[in-house]
Amino acid sequence: MATDISKIRNIGVIAHIDAGKTTVTERMLYLSGAKHRVGRVDHGTTDTDDDPEEQERGITIFSACVKYNWGDYSINLLDTPGHVDFTAEVERCLRVLDGAVVVFSAREGVEAQSETVWRQADRYEVPRIVFINKMDREGANFESVFNEIGPRLGGNPVAIEIPLGQGPTHVTDPFRGVIDLINMKLLEFDPETEGKTIEEKEIPAEFLDDAMLWREQMLDAIYDISEEAATLALEEQEVPRELIISALRQGCIDRTIQPVLCGSALHGIGVQPLMTAVGNFLPSPLDRPPVEGVDPKRKEKTLSRGPESKEPFCGLVFKILPAKTGDNYWIRIYSGELKQNSRVFCPNRDKKENIAQVWQIHATKKDRSGQMESVGAGDICCVIGPRFAITGDTLCDTKANIELPSINFADTVLSMAIEPESTADKKKLEETLDMLRRQDPTFQASESSETGQTLISGMGELHLEVIQHRLTRDFGLDVKFYKPRVNYRETIGSAAEVIGQCNRQMGATQMFARLGLKVSPLENASAPALVFDRLPPECPLPNAVRSAAVDEIRERASGGGLLAGFPLSGVRIEVFSAEMHEEGSDEVAFRIAAGDAFDKAMQEAGPVLLEPLMKVEVTTPEDYMGELVGDLQQRRAIISSTESRGMMTVITADAPLKELFGYSGAVRSLSQGRAGSSMEPLGYQPAPKEDTESFQF
Repeated sequence: MATDISKIRNIGVIAHIDAGKTTVTERMLYLSGAKHRVGRVDHGTTDTDDDPEEQERGITIFSACVKYNWGDYSINLLDTPGHVDFTAEVERCLRVLDGAVVVFSAREGVEAQSETVWRQADRYEVPRIVFINKMDREGANFESVFNEIGPRLGGNPVAIEIPLGQGPTHVTDPFRGVIDLINMKLLEFDPETEGKTIEEKEIPAEFLDDAMLWREQMLDAIYDISEEAATLALEEQEVPRELIISALRQGCIDRTIQPVLCGSALHGIGVQPLMTAVGNFLPSPLDRPPVEGVDPKRKEKTLSRGPESKEPFCGLVFKILPAKTGDNYWIRIYSGELKQNSRVFCPNRDKKENIAQVWQIHATKKDRSGQMESVGAGDICCVIGPRFAITGDTLCDTKANIELPSINFADTVLSMAIEPESTADKKKLEETLDMLRRQDPTFQASESSETGQTLISGMGELHLEVIQHRLTRDFGLDVKFYKPRVNYRETIGSAAEVIGQCNRQMGATQMFARLGLKVSPLENASAPALVFDRLPPECPLPNAVRSAAVDEIRERASGGGLLAGFPLSGVRIEVFSAEMHEEGSDEVAFRIAAGDAFDKAMQEAGPVLLEPLMKVEVTTPEDYMGELVGDLQQRRAIISSTESRGMMTVITADAPLKELFGYSGAVRSLSQGRAGSSMEPLGYQPAPKEDTESFQF
């Protein structure tokens, strides 16, 4: 039987590493009855972290999808990584989700990767609710975390719960329950049933005034959303519970507010109200605008599809898991119905695809009890059968084509040379790398024509380390690994205007062409190079010759700069003049002139090597701040801020990636294991002179 679309919730759990995302997911599965025992991250027994690498490290590396029911609602939940090296997993999930639960640690608060995932959710216009986790930890501070969300993230948090006490059992006022500000009741969670049994009580007198103040703040936010609620307030009448919930839901869906809850997922405190809030406040597919795309044959023509079964089928491939029995394609269905044993069209590849099987997803595997005949609009499923589509591609009805926007992933920042120890492993390595590329869009592999080595590229040290372990442990390959190196870029230091030319004798023909080129630096040095045809209308060049000249410039720009062939960025290139003769001025001549102009312009404008820059955040006890700041300065870091958060000090700095190899180990060593660090890409900056001189012009 088809699921009621209004009751579907496609949600993600997103956060900084170690905020408790996977623990929240595990507790939701247990409380919903989808599993009978609570998994533990530290025991390696969670459903969503089922990869050996995840269990070994105690972190999420691969996004996982689980399905459970809560009341009338059918929930598709995607658990995502928190580490910046695996931010692509968050990107692909947010692209297809309707709502998100953002988890913050009550002790650490808003951290570096918290800001990254929040911005990603902003970019995809994803409504979200907030769960402040770990209220039972030493140093937990609900109000401090709540007050960081506005200034640091640009959010508008509205508390619908506050904690009763905070911190572990040995403190004066430990965390022991939550106060529901909508119903004005105290909720206590029975530890014997691991949070399944909730006892509702009156709010203790000593906490009542505080609860009333928080409730007034919640109601003030509601008055801005609901005219009916504001009118009742002016008339000094009580605002009904149903009106409070509907106003909060509207504000959440409109992204003007983020309802905030709290608890301790490890002990099951506050998770059931969070699950109810997912249904009450986050949108169904019907609450989201119709998805928009283009006609594959006429890209200028915009098309849309609503989340209805009567619409033609269209969906987006957001993840591929390679398997020997047939790759598993995870698909978000935006409209229509996807049936088993059917044919669909992939406009990105201009190929028809077979849908042999349709499965319900559980964790990173298909659920063998969940094979389905069909899946309707608004849902998420796994299919087996397609051969050509890749991550970000559209699948649609063969008679009603539409191409949805793809998923954009960040460029890699780190590379490592590898080579098989024997020729027998060479072919197997190529096949394995191809499989990993299909699974992970931020992983790249290419063979160097000069050295014969294979160069693998990723988002950071941990990313490459995980790939390294997969090659040797999971696929049994005997591979030699070299030291990682930074992925530089190239740009120019100034504007330049040149004339490129071709004046060659080819047999009996005198080839001739001249092409004028202007180059100038863009304000954003890391932006892709832009090429423009600015030839005047009266230019005598035939269209084919004109296109050949401009295409040559574009190919040169995409091929890299002059220093070492690193990708060219932050450059605006304009073709502004051309000169030809009646004979000998063909496409080949103008390609030669274009290449000459490009090389001259890059040389005259002054090539500049750019190195990747990272934003680093170190959380440390104050005793170790001096050593850590000194170490950062030795790594060419610029300290941008230091601030106190509870008993810890947070150092924020901008540092070159080249200087940060092995940094997490250095932080632990300098602080006797008491400090932690995180980093995220910030952009590019000119590299030091010695780095530039190491490359030949």
